[in-house]
Amino acid sequence: MIRGRLLSKTIIYLLLAAGTCLCLFPFYWLLRSSFMDQSDIFVIPPIWIPHDWLISNYREALTILPFNRYFLNTFIIVVLEVSGVVLSSSICAYSFARLRWPGRNLVFMVILTSMMLPGAVTLIPQYVGWAKLGATNTFIPLTLPAWFGGGAFNVFLLRQFFMTIPKELDEAALVDGAGYFRIYSRIMLPLLVPALVVVGLFSFLNGWNDFMGPLIYLSDEKLYTLALGLQTFKGMYNAQWHLMMAATTVVFLPAMLVFFLGQKYFVEGIVMTGLKG
Repeated sequence: MIRGRLLSKTIIYLLLAAGTCLCLFPFYWLLRSSFMDQSDIFVIPPIWIPHDWLISNYREALTILPFNRYFLNTFIIVVLEVSGVVLSSSICAYSFARLRWPGRNLVFMVILTSMMLPGAVTLIPQYVGWAKLGATNTFIPLTLPAWFGGGAFNVFLLRQFFMTIPKELDEAALVDGAGYFRIYSRIMLPLLVPALVVVGLFSFLNGWNDFMGPLIYLSDEKLYTLALGLQTFKGMYNAQWHLMMAATTVVFLPAMLVFFLGQKYFVEGIVMTGLKG
């Protein structure tokens, strides 16, 4: 019996290890290619470990275009977007989960329905609206919407988390004289940290990897983000795969680092937001 369990666990671990290696292989190929010469990347049989680790690929790739400026632009957009999404979505979710007001459930259903609306449908009206306001070629269309609700999915996710918190906490605070905003800021937000990390990670990855938004609204190269800069680099050096791999690695690493740092809270928040409907 014990041997059977040990054998089954060993098989499971081996399968998981094989699946992990399969998923990580593209990242390994990206990393090893970024340190190799152009002529060595597609050699058959492949060279798994570079003979000479060419760090000069990174220096050359990052100096061809002003990637430092692209990093700064992306950082500004991501910080403003994450801050707005976390704050506004948590307030909206608190209202839908804990406060009682006429039409609450109907409004929440309408918000959920909006999630089924393809982004391509609202793309042109949104652009026309921002153009009428004179906000194109600025960061405003990429950051300001995050401060008005934070997105239907984020509101839904945080509302589910609020539903898992006992309402006795609200009632006890109300008896002690606390107002709704104080309950939200002093009691609910500290309990909401795992779910806020999930929302923050989603927002960060969305803003960091966003290509369509900057492509539509930004025309000045000084305002380009990393996604646009990488696409420009690809157009300039389509055949220089070693430089492309180096630039892609630099753009990819911050997102991976942020995900691994918040992985614990990410998993905990996803689990807890699904406990109660």
